[in-house]
Amino acid sequence: MDDLLVDAEDQTLLLLSAHPNVQIRIYNPNLSVGVSFWDRLFNTASDFRGINQRMHDKTAIFDGIAGITGGRNMADEYFDFDHEYNFRDRDALLLGPAVGQMEENFEEFWASSLAVPVEDILGSSVRAPTDEEVAQRARELHAYAADPTNFEPEIRQAIAGIPKYFPGLLKAMSWEDVRFISDEPGKNSGESGLQGGGESTRALIDAIKSAEKSILIQSPYLILPKGGIELFGQLVARGISIRISTNSLASTDNIPAFSGYYKQRDELLEAGIELFEFKPEPGIQVELLKRYPRLADKKPIFALHAKSMVIDEKIIYIGTFNLDPRSANLNTEVGILVESEELGRQLTQSIERDILPENSWQSTLDFNPDSEVEMGKRVHLFIDNLLPMEPIL
Repeated sequence: MDDLLVDAEDQTLLLLSAHPNVQIRIYNPNLSVGVSFWDRLFNTASDFRGINQRMHDKTAIFDGIAGITGGRNMADEYFDFDHEYNFRDRDALLLGPAVGQMEENFEEFWASSLAVPVEDILGSSVRAPTDEEVAQRARELHAYAADPTNFEPEIRQAIAGIPKYFPGLLKAMSWEDVRFISDEPGKNSGESGLQGGGESTRALIDAIKSAEKSILIQSPYLILPKGGIELFGQLVARGISIRISTNSLASTDNIPAFSGYYKQRDELLEAGIELFEFKPEPGIQVELLKRYPRLADKKPIFALHAKSMVIDEKIIYIGTFNLDPRSANLNTEVGILVESEELGRQLTQSIERDILPENSWQSTLDFNPDSEVEMGKRVHLFIDNLLPMEPIL
């Protein structure tokens, strides 16, 4: 796992890793795990690219048979159970040769010098847990999991109801050749500083350039890297329709990233791109609130986190790549490229549902929904807009 957002105590990581069936390696450990405040400052000053080069990959592989990849992280807000803020996300379930490609990618990262065993990071500063401490912690976790008061009834119902989803999954599956695209550890050589691209970046650019009639994109953050607006403008000039679904200021969880989009929005519109900004209380939330009615009283914000694309209604991408400079040049990313009319239909239908008027505002040169947020968020945007952060957004 990447080091940046590890939210666990050192002793907890060591206890987990002490289990005979668990191994943990931390990717690029220069900010969080085993890093003191002063070390963090030094790392920031001495290797700014290094602290910004993160592993953004999300894959899960089961017995080498099935795999899942997409935009979803492991937290309540990615499964519609958070009481304040929930993401709309998207994953792909894979079977067949593509799972082998995923495994090869995982093993490449696991063997990389950037992936450091947690014991090597913490061994000199944190006491290793004893066998009895490991056993005691295991008993505590088992007792916690067995106590029904520790889990919302809706979560237990969702787990118990998993089998009912399998017929729908099987019906929706499309048997096509899948290309799993991924970056190498480190993304690129770093010789170009905060630029440099990567394998996933090149694959997606090639796919976009192949478009003949339409491109439909969904990305939570929209800051086109250098040359991106010009490329899209050339495609529009060739008669290709480009529609992009992204977050509004009202729904975004990342105001610095929105500031990059804010600076480009008029240019994107002038290039002929149609922009749809997701509402924080979209009509689609009614469906989710029926599943978990206690959320209704909390009135949580809903936002986009899916990273997907449909080209010519038949070539699809689902993965981790945001449409921004960070994904293009700094973060390692993964995803799938598939040519399938059936999957193209499914993905188009899903994104087009999100851009319906009840779920999104359409921004134009004469209208945008920025005024639909409280003053504090707009002040935050104004301040971020003054800072030259685009290369790391």
